[in-house]
Amino acid sequence: MAGFNKVVHSYEEALAGLKDDMTIMVGGFGLCGIPEGLINHMVNVGVKGLTAISNNAGVDDFGLGLLLKQHQIATMIASYVGENATFEQQMLSGELNVILTPQGTLAEKIRAGGAGIPAFFTATGYGTPIADGKETREIKGRHYVLEESLTADFALVRAWKADTMGNLVFRKTAANFNPMMATAGKITVVEAEEIVQPGELDPNHIHTPGIYVDRVIKASFEKRIEQRTIKTAQAAAK
Repeated sequence: MAGFNKVVHSYEEALAGLKDDMTIMVGGFGLCGIPEGLINHMVNVGVKGLTAISNNAGVDDFGLGLLLKQHQIATMIASYVGENATFEQQMLSGELNVILTPQGTLAEKIRAGGAGIPAFFTATGYGTPIADGKETREIKGRHYVLEESLTADFALVRAWKADTMGNLVFRKTAANFNPMMATAGKITVVEAEEIVQPGELDPNHIHTPGIYVDRVIKASFEKRIEQRTIKTAQAAAK
């Protein structure tokens, strides 16, 4: 890449170096803020044996559910099985290794990984199976569990806007896990709705500085709704 320009123009370039058995972080919460195109490219190239770190795996026929359907994920580190029947079936059958992690702990494990903090103590999970095999400690009269941080070979995130230098802005709920994952990947790849020139983003509103980002690709998104709930005409009239 020339200078500070991190824009790539194909998914082959965006995911160059991704191999079997790597660890990937994938931003999003359900179907909100997921890097759809990057996931679809992984499905197409058939990379397998992946360890995937994501809040959940969306639905069966979209997002990470597509990788599960093709048996490309070997281990899933998540906080929630969600609406994905394939995820549930593979977990219950033992085909998929699942490490369920409390959502706040998962977020902090990723944030800590990006900050270079190898581990931290949290009260969450103490006295439950989550603490099995982990170091515990009493601090000021309260019991805590030692949780190791998480990093990944690739962090795949989605942004609302990016500039060519990789500075990122996330929009509303689509921020979710994306900002912290952007800091925790050896290679961070961003799928952005819009790419602008340096200086066009207000520096006060940048969520992730470009120093964390390696590649940026522009994409369009389906923005599917996981569970669509609307008022009936009768309810709306009231």
